[in-house]
Amino acid sequence: MANKTQPTGDSVEEFLDSLADDVTRADCRRLIDLMQAATGEPAALWGSSIIGFGNRTYRYASGHHGNTALIGFAPRSTALTLYLSLSLEDHRDALQRLGKHRTGKGCLYIKRLTDVDEAELRSLIEASVSAARAMSADS
Repeated sequence: MANKTQPTGDSVEEFLDSLADDVTRADCRRLIDLMQAATGEPAALWGSSIIGFGNRTYRYASGHHGNTALIGFAPRSTALTLYLSLSLEDHRDALQRLGKHRTGKGCLYIKRLTDVDEAELRSLIEASVSAARAMSADS
């Protein structure tokens, strides 16, 4: 069974232009810069609202497997949601230095990029991309 969220081929720029909030749009463009630098991959729209970079395979112990982006994010109504391939518990120190954020399972939620230290964010993004590539190689 194919994953629900796949690259669509739709324009990332058109998606960004559809966002009502100027600050969110600017934050998204900055995240694109950071994630492209970390992956060397162009931004692609996955599903209707996730901007992803690159591609990796995964396989769960259950046998379920598929493809997903190396890293990605989505502008949501309450925060920018970053989809990371990290054990956030292993990055507690970096998260403490990051600034104002929330976490969920594999997700980092940031209201505005001005709320966080960009160097720490860049470090977390780079660590996530490395982890995602390692996971893909192990699949």
